[in-house]
Amino acid sequence: MAAKITAALNRLFKNTFVCKKCKQKLTVEPLKIMSGKVRCRKCKGRDFRVIKRK
Repeated sequence: MAAKITAALNRLFKNTFVCKKCKQKLTVEPLKIMSGKVRCRKCKGRDFRVIKRK
């Protein structure tokens, strides 16, 4: 049962970031976010945060 929960958490939260301006979700590797290579598809911003877990 724990494997299913782990798989679901990875699918929902792993490598998922949220744009700070328009709240658009994006799934990208963290190294690309830190180096500034990724832009938001919606607003073209470069400021992202990690998605919050509830």
